Amino acid sequence: MQEKIIILDFGSQTTQLIGRRVRELDTYCEIVPYNKFPKEDPTIKGVILSGSPFSVYDKDAFKVDLSEIRGKYPILGICYGAQFMSYTNGGKVEPAGTREYGRAHLASFCKDNVLFKGVRDGSQVWMSHGDTITAIPDNFKKIASTDKVEIAAYQVEGEQVWGVQFHPEVFHSEDGTQILKNFVVDVCGCKQDWSPASFIESTVAELKAQLGDDKVVLGLSGGVDSSVAAVLLNKAIGKNLTCIFVDHGMLRKNEFKNVMKDYECLGLNVIGVDASAKFFAELAGVVEPESKRKIIGKGFIDVFDVEAHKIKDVKWLAQGTIYPDCIESLSITGTVIKSHHNVGGLPEKMNLKLCEPLRLLFKDEVRRVGRELGMPEHLITRHPFPGPGLAVRILGDITPEKVRILQDADDIFIQGLRDWGLYDKVWQAGVILLPVQSVGVMGDERTYERAVALRAVTSTDAMTADWAHLPYEFMGKVSNDIINKVKGVNRVTYDISSKPPATIEWE
Repeated sequence: MQEKIIILDFGSQTTQLIGRRVRELDTYCEIVPYNKFPKEDPTIKGVILSGSPFSVYDKDAFKVDLSEIRGKYPILGICYGAQFMSYTNGGKVEPAGTREYGRAHLASFCKDNVLFKGVRDGSQVWMSHGDTITAIPDNFKKIASTDKVEIAAYQVEGEQVWGVQFHPEVFHSEDGTQILKNFVVDVCGCKQDWSPASFIESTVAELKAQLGDDKVVLGLSGGVDSSVAAVLLNKAIGKNLTCIFVDHGMLRKNEFKNVMKDYECLGLNVIGVDASAKFFAELAGVVEPESKRKIIGKGFIDVFDVEAHKIKDVKWLAQGTIYPDCIESLSITGTVIKSHHNVGGLPEKMNLKLCEPLRLLFKDEVRRVGRELGMPEHLITRHPFPGPGLAVRILGDITPEKVRILQDADDIFIQGLRDWGLYDKVWQAGVILLPVQSVGVMGDERTYERAVALRAVTSTDAMTADWAHLPYEFMGKVSNDIINKVKGVNRVTYDISSKPPATIEWE
């Protein structure tokens, strides 16, 4: 059985980064809500407590009884996790004079402590908290300080319990991965044997056991997630898988035809459905982003329902849901960031069970699995594309003419990225059609036409992203081409917002 690290999520924005860093150590981990620790699981090797948006002394702070975990598993508390363990055992946590955010350096640390093995003197760490530990319980031992934080790390004497007030999971903590490796490998004893090949082997076995001889329909989108899910399922159940690719009318230019051709080479059984008229009718006049997403999500289910009834004895609906989809759709605080048609649930009328073989993988891990499965590189490196397609890149109501404008502009932008060798350097890119018109001049005529915004970001997992610093010459060429070749557009802008605070998509 696959050994794992459990990460208890107290609501931090960087909880998913902890998971990514552990996975990068070739060690499987799962993120679970702070109060949902999986008891009696013999595969658990250690526990990490995440940060939190709360202070430990807030009345609404997330609290959990660690007595059943402590002493049974090694524990590493990060930021709130460290403060929580100290506070609930009699230590003091108080508001810092000013919010401690950003770079700090380890001024001193216990070099003989296993947690700091291989860490360099003065190593940079990343702080992000409004509180600080001012006193620790008697049986807690300080093992590190920074220039501003006296108790930057501690260990409980005689126990495999550590706490750090900085964030080893973020990129700016120079030896953060080493610290996590010291905990995961040296303390917890993980073998570092989790890999794409091992994931495929175990997942194919699980799918065979889960699905048996049942028939499965899978919703393809043309993206890497659903494509990898399809190939993985095809490897497990072969002819019992039927893939359905729905054209909701808001795909990229010529995408329906191109994607159907791509799937031929993968040996998949694919049914293509042109349902664009249905979606345009249902979206007519709808402006609110969540409403658009829900209409498209329901529309997919409706189309699947019709197609699934054409196939005898279908029992399962498979989807390419990945970890960020699940995490962003509903956080542990119950706050919906955006609905996602992959995890919105199925209507009872379908009477199909849900199969999501990739739901615990991050995007870069999905790509590694795709390569291990032997899929063509152009499918694996394809940029993420939202399930609702261009509907969430058209701000305001949806019309076929707006889609035509956006498809043409988007095609110029994406092809330009490829031609200039920039496509693989960008995580995600696209064009947004803005709900404004602006004055322009073309020839001797005054125009009053639409404005578009180009969006291109760099990222590793879509949980955080920065705007891509594309060459000015490229931007100028793309702007000219869009304005000259796309009827209806006379102004091009570039979005330079990072995530957070913005999201990658505008809606």
